[in-house]
Amino acid sequence: MKSVTRNVRDAVQKDFCRTFDSLCGRFSRWEIWSDFVGMSAIAISNTVDHTNAKVREEAYKKIASKYKSAELERFAEMLAAVVTGMDNNPDQDFLGELYMSLELGNDHAGQFFTPYDVCRCMAEITNTDLRARIERDGWVSVNDPACGAGALLVAFANDCRRQGINYQTSVLFTAQDIDYTVGLMCYLQLSLLGCPGYITIANTLTHPQTCLDRRGLIPRPGENIWYTPFYFRDVWQYRRLAAQMKLLFSLPEKQDTQVTSKLKTQDEQAAQSPLPLKETKAGQLALF
Repeated sequence: MKSVTRNVRDAVQKDFCRTFDSLCGRFSRWEIWSDFVGMSAIAISNTVDHTNAKVREEAYKKIASKYKSAELERFAEMLAAVVTGMDNNPDQDFLGELYMSLELGNDHAGQFFTPYDVCRCMAEITNTDLRARIERDGWVSVNDPACGAGALLVAFANDCRRQGINYQTSVLFTAQDIDYTVGLMCYLQLSLLGCPGYITIANTLTHPQTCLDRRGLIPRPGENIWYTPFYFRDVWQYRRLAAQMKLLFSLPEKQDTQVTSKLKTQDEQAAQSPLPLKETKAGQLALF
């Protein structure tokens, strides 16, 4: 295989590309990437989403059966590189940049991801009154109906962090994309950053994601909804319970506010979280 120059950010992305290129041969580069993203997303999803676990596990086994043991180990190395890269620098579109660097974008579909610096600028512009809104409403939600690899939502989460806002307990992230692989790239990045929420794989124009409650906590069920691990944190479970109670009993808005105000403090939530989490120096929680 001839040497190819990649425009990558750092040594971690360079190692990822080296491992990725070593897998290309029996299968196309696109198939390798799609299988890597799919298996990685399923591995994370099946730890928390038991409703869709059986179907997704079968999909995982079908993909894995194509590869030899040594090749599957390289997939694990690639996922480890993603975790390391985002852990070293969470303020980047790790997978999106690699996707474009490896020339995997669909030109015919207009698949050109917005540069991360532009996304960061957009996030800073929209986050001007975020703290006041959280103090007023308890939490806020952010949605990207054409999320791509999730760069805009990643930038939003990082801007929250710079403002001293714990997005893991104060922001619900929701997204949608028509492209299965690209949507799962968004799912992977939001999951690794500890963003609570869900990603829907569907055409936003013809099949937009709708919710049962007013604030988007309870999406209408479907097999193409991918819930991040932090969506199942206790603080969000309490909020969903309050939303379900309101749906059942049609509670007025004032009563709903009283119910949600009884949620436990952030320290109690972290201490009693059912997920295998560790606390960072900034006080937020991480999966790895």
